[in-house]
Amino acid sequence: MLNPLEQFFVKSVVNFSVFSHNIQITNSTLTFLTTYLIILLLTRVACYKISLVPGKVQACGEAVFLLIDGMLLSTAGKGSQKFFTLIFSLFMFILISNSIGMIPSVFTTTSHISVTFTLAIFVFIVITVVGFVKNGVGYFSILLPKGTPIFLAPLIIFIELFAYLARPISLSIRLAANMTAGHVVLKVLATFVILSGFFGIMPLILLTILTGFEIFISVLQAYIFSILTCAYLSDALNLH
Repeated sequence: MLNPLEQFFVKSVVNFSVFSHNIQITNSTLTFLTTYLIILLLTRVACYKISLVPGKVQACGEAVFLLIDGMLLSTAGKGSQKFFTLIFSLFMFILISNSIGMIPSVFTTTSHISVTFTLAIFVFIVITVVGFVKNGVGYFSILLPKGTPIFLAPLIIFIELFAYLARPISLSIRLAANMTAGHVVLKVLATFVILSGFFGIMPLILLTILTGFEIFISVLQAYIFSILTCAYLSDALNLH
């Protein structure tokens, strides 16, 4: 049976030398570049020839815009709209990366904890800076909910601090684990289909169903990462 984890290996695709320095272009690099180009193309096409009565492409672009805008307003309030670009960029990058990863033999960048943790720690640092810029030392009040009894304050502060510092870890592991687990299951089922021959019809049906489910998970994970970022941003802006 083929190794189901082989799809997550970073492999060199192109090698060349420049002034005696060996330069490698990996499958990871190509996927990142492809993701960027697709996002750039989609945004350009959606904003091309904007009209009062939108066409199908413009309507899709506006639907994504309204989704992110509504997400920010409902979760973090009106003052959060200045962070629209951040949430939109996160959502689109994760969505396109997850979607590209559904193509057989294409590297899935969001299955690597190094990628998801980089996104998560960036969000964590930005939100922490915003919290202190907006509230000063009063930002520490998020570690002690209102109405907490004095004798419980040290324990609650410790628990809240631990939960706060764990945010980038939980964000990154949730995304990477979901993408890795789903792709491994699909690869195992695909191998069964190939090896079973005529009797692989049942695994094939199951594979088709799970592929649709994995596509749904890919979109859902982009939404979850973005909505949690909005929730953390709400804490920084509104202290609750």
